[in-house]
Amino acid sequence: MHQWPDAATTLPDDGTEGALVGRVHRPGLGPSVVAVRQDGVYDVTAAFATVRDLCELDDPAGRLRAAPGERVAGLDELLANTPDDTRDPGRPRLLAPVDLQAVKAAGVTFVVSMLERVIEERVRGDASEAAAARERIRALIGDDIASLRPGSKEAAALKEILVAQGAWSQYLEVGIGPDAEIFTKAPVLAAVGTAADAGIHPASRWNNPEPEMVLAVSSTGDVVGATLGNDVNLRDVEGRSALLLPQAKDNNASAALGPFLRLFDEGFGIDDVRRATVTLTVEGTDGHRLEAESSMAAISRDPLDLVGQLIGPHHQYPDGAVLYLGTMFAPVADRDAPGQGFTHHDGDLVSIATPRLGTLVNRIRPGDACTPWTFGLADLMRSLAARGAL
Repeated sequence: MHQWPDAATTLPDDGTEGALVGRVHRPGLGPSVVAVRQDGVYDVTAAFATVRDLCELDDPAGRLRAAPGERVAGLDELLANTPDDTRDPGRPRLLAPVDLQAVKAAGVTFVVSMLERVIEERVRGDASEAAAARERIRALIGDDIASLRPGSKEAAALKEILVAQGAWSQYLEVGIGPDAEIFTKAPVLAAVGTAADAGIHPASRWNNPEPEMVLAVSSTGDVVGATLGNDVNLRDVEGRSALLLPQAKDNNASAALGPFLRLFDEGFGIDDVRRATVTLTVEGTDGHRLEAESSMAAISRDPLDLVGQLIGPHHQYPDGAVLYLGTMFAPVADRDAPGQGFTHHDGDLVSIATPRLGTLVNRIRPGDACTPWTFGLADLMRSLAARGAL
């Protein structure tokens, strides 16, 4: 059904049993850190000025559960007031569940998406050539590549063969080579949350959702929680040149996160991320429906290995980071015409779900039709200072 989410479809399967933290914009106060509890959503900004501050504490899940707070609203009320075109500016609405953390993403961490990146490169972003290129590349590389461990001797041997055949690719380099691709997905505070519009650059004619598990990482490199993300991607732009990755990835409203950050505790941890099955549903106003399901078990690099390449002696993040772990989906079924593959239409409703984290829902709009990003770091600091939270 083509509709916005409600509390029942948004929350994890175990409801509010987990330590769920989010952010809400409160008129007159600004962005507020909230705890999602059984009887509503509570403002805990007095205890934690930012989600970043909470994630830097020992036992953030326990601290969130113990924090006193003011009830802001019911979750259904917030979800109903979050859509870009119907929101009442005088009432609270949901935001992305992170704030000061750097928003980073790992690319080409699943074989299926790695092969699609190679295809984009081969056809220079022309969707009409993708199907034929897909067959040629699979015939050349074979299916055994899925069992290769990145950086292994076997992977290096395959590289030598492909280089000799003139078939090596920069995407194969980061897909099976020793070094992961990790890039900046969006500026700090630019991500959108669930029930908000997500943006596609209006010049793109070949694009897709990229459902991903996302880790919250503290400044010390500890993984403290997880959420869901949509790493919206412009296939035609990246296919023209990998140097256009910033234009393909970082546009208005092109980074979606949510619905909430579930903090690690005795009932939820990194092994739950490793075991997760993620579902994708795309519902178009034209009646088109796409459904897919995939498992994190197919990831080529362990999530903690990716975190180790993100942060350490070589690179510090004093406010922590969130890390998209890479997409496990590559929609290729034709939508508009034979041989054209899948691309978004204005108004597509994208739902990304996994039982332990809930469902992230966004409507796809041209980026210039989404709410502009105007609230920056200086605004956040001023609003927190005004309410005595700093």
